[in-house]
Amino acid sequence: MAWALITGASAGLGREFADIAAADGYSLILVARQEDRLTALAAELTARHGIDAQAIRADLSRADEAERLWSEASQGREIDILVNNAGLGRNGAFADPQSWPREEASLAVNAVALTILMKRAAVDMAARGRGRILNVASLAGFVAGPNMAVYHATKAYALSLSEAVASELSGSGVTVTALCPGATRTEFFKADEAEAATYLTRLPLPSARSVAEAGWRGMKAGRRVIVPGLNNKLSAVLPRLLPRKWAVAVTGILLARR
Repeated sequence: MAWALITGASAGLGREFADIAAADGYSLILVARQEDRLTALAAELTARHGIDAQAIRADLSRADEAERLWSEASQGREIDILVNNAGLGRNGAFADPQSWPREEASLAVNAVALTILMKRAAVDMAARGRGRILNVASLAGFVAGPNMAVYHATKAYALSLSEAVASELSGSGVTVTALCPGATRTEFFKADEAEAATYLTRLPLPSARSVAEAGWRGMKAGRRVIVPGLNNKLSAVLPRLLPRKWAVAVTGILLARR
């Protein structure tokens, strides 16, 4: 039985990844903090696709939760696909003294937990000579982001780590893919207080489904970096062409609250 482990599975991209994986015949381990949502989703996907779906509640911002999750998820199972989708962010000034709890949680989820799960998966998959890891990074990983400084930094880390490990594992039968979407219609922006950011109110946002489908296709094809959408591709290239100071300044304007 082929298993896919998906974090942040209760909504947004994670929920879409779960539906796509189930339709592709994978049994699922669904992970998030909202246990009621997970349980309902597991039952729905089991009924609709005839696969086995297990729900594991985990708060990946807490120390040792990623290790516990991997231990529980891999008990008696071989994880064939890991989708590191869980993520947190915050829109606001870095010097705000009230911002640290959310930023600390963002570091824990976006960098530490992602790395631990990726490490455990890479070790197991390399030993078997097969497996796929999909890390949900972001377009934010291509440029520093004033007003979302920690979030952009963690996504740059996720992108760099993914590319490096993909190179290390080349030829091993294990692939690592970084999905780098721009702003997407999900609950993320409400949770990170970014709904008032100027770019969110002026640009049409792609659906979570279209982004997840692009990521899943690219992962199955073994691609290392996926930037879905023409506008996002241009946005990923521009910071490399402009002076860094200019690119950072423009990004700060786009992320500033109205």
